[in-house]
Amino acid sequence: MKKVIFKGCGTAIITPFTENGVNFKEFEKLIEDQIANKVDAIIVCGTTGESSTMTLQEKKETIEFAVKTVHNRIPVIAGTGGNCTKSVIEMTKFAQTIGVDAVLLVTPYYNKTTQEGLIAHYKAVAQETDLPIILYNVPSRTGVNILPKTCQELAKIENIVAIKEASGNLSQVAEIAHLCGDTLNIYSGNDDQILPVLSLGGIGVISVLSNIMPEFTHTMVEDFLTGNIKKAQEAQIKAIALIQSLFCEVNPIPVKAALNLMGYDVGIPRLPLVEMSKSNQAILKQEIEKIKKS
Repeated sequence: MKKVIFKGCGTAIITPFTENGVNFKEFEKLIEDQIANKVDAIIVCGTTGESSTMTLQEKKETIEFAVKTVHNRIPVIAGTGGNCTKSVIEMTKFAQTIGVDAVLLVTPYYNKTTQEGLIAHYKAVAQETDLPIILYNVPSRTGVNILPKTCQELAKIENIVAIKEASGNLSQVAEIAHLCGDTLNIYSGNDDQILPVLSLGGIGVISVLSNIMPEFTHTMVEDFLTGNIKKAQEAQIKAIALIQSLFCEVNPIPVKAALNLMGYDVGIPRLPLVEMSKSNQAILKQEIEKIKKS
């Protein structure tokens, strides 16, 4: 059995920005609210955190701030992946020095690579750190898919302990579970597939939804894992319309709009992302109000 970093709901937390940089005052508020509302882990500087438009210094400061603010109450997982293996190693080593609990490594994007290249990339990083590694498979963004047999090979590496599976392909998730068994923990990377992935042996979700509904998402996973399947099923179905509205434009455009609607001051996404359209904001607001009333 591989090390379990967390079971339940890990929030892929947004990064609040001002015109001058990261809004650390608001970031602290977000983190504290997440912990107060029972999330099981914080994932910082991932896709939802807009790491691709943050400077190296901003990423370092944001990861370090998260570690200090959380202060060992729940695991902090840092997104240190990228498409340059050398840079990923350097960033992962930095994350280890400041005390993160694990790293999330997205597949190399744009330059892409073969399955053999993926194995070589992840092996190279794993050899340079003692941290637990979560593979991050999101082919819709990266243009490369970690195939199940590649997962099986990578699971042989001691500190590669889990995968965030955001391919949307449940048949692939099932094959990963079949080939890897307890050598690779599986997290859902899609909020509309939390229960299907859990039913295939997954142990949690790395969630966008939990930015705005942390306790709801935590409870959904907890209910499933503790045998209250019907209640978990009802929650998953209840949240579908809201989840759809959170992804009607490119993540994290809608979730930042949602947080601003809820009274936070997280700023707007950085270019090339733009603010959510007014028409979609209206739909999003309706869905937030509906789920709170129900």
